Amino acid sequence: MDGTLCLTDSIIEKYYPAGTRLRDIFLMHARQVADEAVGIARRIGLPLAEEEIRAAAMLHDIGIFLTDAPDIDCHGSAPYIEHGPLGAELLRREGMPESWARVAERHTGTGLPPLVPETLLERLVCYADKFYSKSGAMKRKTLEQVEKSMLRFGPDNLERFRRLHSEFNPS
Repeated sequence: MDGTLCLTDSIIEKYYPAGTRLRDIFLMHARQVADEAVGIARRIGLPLAEEEIRAAAMLHDIGIFLTDAPDIDCHGSAPYIEHGPLGAELLRREGMPESWARVAERHTGTGLPPLVPETLLERLVCYADKFYSKSGAMKRKTLEQVEKSMLRFGPDNLERFRRLHSEFNPS
């Protein structure tokens, strides 16, 4: 197994115990986002290593267990909206690459000002994440469903998503 993926597996093992519903939800979502991001990168020829994309995507939601989101079996104390910065802090403490921590920190919504995705890797994982939920059927959302969801957080959020969509779906 690639050393990068061994690092991600060790972090996931540490915070998401085998045999738990939370681990199952976490892994399913993370794999969906990773597959989506890698697929986009291949399709449009992004200059990113697939191992880096997959690792950052697998860890983008590492902080959810610290939040209070009982519907997805998270029983921490922080508000769910804080899972990105909390995950970034955890990854930094664990000595993971800063690029992975920044993806975790900046992926929520289309970024929470001032933590908006800046690098290509941050933007890619943020975009791919919008098509999958950790609740419900966990099926891929349509573009229309994603846009409706983004609009709930205001027109600026929708506009940032549309810019990401244009970037990762060039015509």
